Amino acid sequence: MDGATYQSGEIVFAAEDLYNDGSLPDTPDGALLAGAGTRGVVVKAGHLDGQPQTEIFAVRFEGADDVLGPPVGCFVHELTQQALPAREAGA
Repeated sequence: MDGATYQSGEIVFAAEDLYNDGSLPDTPDGALLAGAGTRGVVVKAGHLDGQPQTEIFAVRFEGADDVLGPPVGCFVHELTQQALPAREAGA
């Protein structure tokens, strides 16, 4: 997507805790996908169907084992390029 806030390959961080809204079928609804401050990489940029002004990004976030997880759909306000202190699990 030309002119997107973030491009494929860019490093981003979760600006807030991100939870499964039911869009990841092999993950329980409401499960934490990425805590605020978790580093990820943009794998695809696009927009919502019929809403070209609403950007959406597929981001693979690092897990505790430093392995990238499945792509998570994120809106621009859910991401930042400023490193945030990651929170410990259960904090």
